[in-house]
Amino acid sequence: MRIEIWADTVCPWTYIGKRRLERALAGLDDALREKAEVVWRPYRIDPAAPAAAEPLDPLLRDPRVDIALRACAPGLTPDQNRARVAEAAAAEGLGPRWGAAWRVSSHDSHRLLALALETGGPGLQGAVAEGVLRAHFTEAGDIGSAGTLDRVAREAGFPDGGRLLAAGSGEEEVRELLLRGRAAGVRTSPTLVVNGRALEGARHPDAIRDFLTAAAGHAPRRLPEEVERFRQAESLLERGDPLGALALLRPMLGEHAADRNVCLLAARAYYRSAQLGRARRTLEEMVARSPDDAYARLLLGRTLQRQGERELAGPHLRLAGAMAPEYV
Repeated sequence: MRIEIWADTVCPWTYIGKRRLERALAGLDDALREKAEVVWRPYRIDPAAPAAAEPLDPLLRDPRVDIALRACAPGLTPDQNRARVAEAAAAEGLGPRWGAAWRVSSHDSHRLLALALETGGPGLQGAVAEGVLRAHFTEAGDIGSAGTLDRVAREAGFPDGGRLLAAGSGEEEVRELLLRGRAAGVRTSPTLVVNGRALEGARHPDAIRDFLTAAAGHAPRRLPEEVERFRQAESLLERGDPLGALALLRPMLGEHAADRNVCLLAARAYYRSAQLGRARRTLEEMVARSPDDAYARLLLGRTLQRQGERELAGPHLRLAGAMAPEYV
C-alpha cells in the first residue's frame, strides 16, 4: 500500500501531519503496516517565495501578509493561528523551539526529496524529509541554502544529495510532479493519497488510521502510463492551465504525433495559451489527414479568425457546421 504525502516542506502542518501519520501507522494491524510504503510528493503553498531567504518576522508584521494569513484561518488572528499551530506541534513532541525563521522557496528541498527517492527508495526519502522539516521548523534553518540541504542529506545517509542538487538534478521530475498533483486535484498541504483516495489536512491519527484501512481495501483500475498522462494533461487544460497540459503532453507529441486525441488536446492547449501558429499548424495537419473531422475544422476556423484570417476561416467553419449542425 503506497501512501503518497503531497505536501510543502515549508507548511507547518506537514511536520505535524508527519507525526500524526506515524502514530496512525503504529496503530495499524501488523499485516497492513508491513505493506505500507510512504512516499513524499511536492506541493507549493507559496510559489512566489524567493530563492534567497528573507527573515520571516518582518514579513509577518506586513498588513498585506496579515490579510492573507487571516484568509488561511478564518475566525482567528494571525497570532491566534500561530499559537494554535504551536500547540499542535508541541502535542506531537516537536520542539522545544518551534517556528520557521525564513521565507524561502521550497523548490530545492523538493528536488532533494525526489532525488532521495530515486537513489535510495522511500526509507532514504523519509529520513531526508525528517531532516528538512526539522531544519526549517525547529532549527531555524534556511532550507533554500545549498549548505543546509547538503548537511541534511549527509545526516540522512544521502552523501551525494548536495552534489546532485548543484548539478541541477531533479528539476524536471519535481516540475512534472507538481503538474500531476494539480491535475489530480491536490489543493492543500498535506494531502494523503492512497489507491486513488485522498485525505486532506493533518488529521487526528484515528482519522488517518480509518482512512488508511478503508483505502487499503480499494483497488482502482490501473491505467497505462500514457493514458494516465493524457488524462492528467486534459485535467490541467480543464483547470485553466494549458501550459501545464502541454508540459505533460510533450513526451507523447513525438511518438504519438498521428494520434487524433493527442493532437487535438495539444491544439486546444496551443489555442488556449495563444500559441496560434502552433495551433494552426497542428489543426491543418489534422484536417489534411481527416477532411471529415468536424471538430478539428471548427477549431481551425476559430484559430484562423483569431489570427485575422476571416476569409480562410469561413470555409472551415461552414464545413464544420454542415457536418455537425451543433457547431453552427
